[in-house]
Amino acid sequence: MAESLTNAATHSGSDQDEVHLARTRSGLGVRIRDEGRGGAAESAGTGLLGRRRRVAALDGSTRVTSPVGGPTVAEVDLPCVW
Repeated sequence: MAESLTNAATHSGSDQDEVHLARTRSGLGVRIRDEGRGGAAESAGTGLLGRRRRVAALDGSTRVTSPVGGPTVAEVDLPCVW
């Protein structure tokens, strides 16, 4: 998710980001939100697709919502035994 923060700082134009970590029943949830311009898409490059593949290799899931005009929200759920 550090990559999401880097992307937000580099591409979003946002001056504010939010990071939320949560312990869930099945593992760890991570949510990053920026108030930037939005428009992030897997078809725009390999960054989001690469992250999806890396998270899937750990049996996790990822979601990105990024309408044009923002905000962008990137979420990752990773399985973990507590």
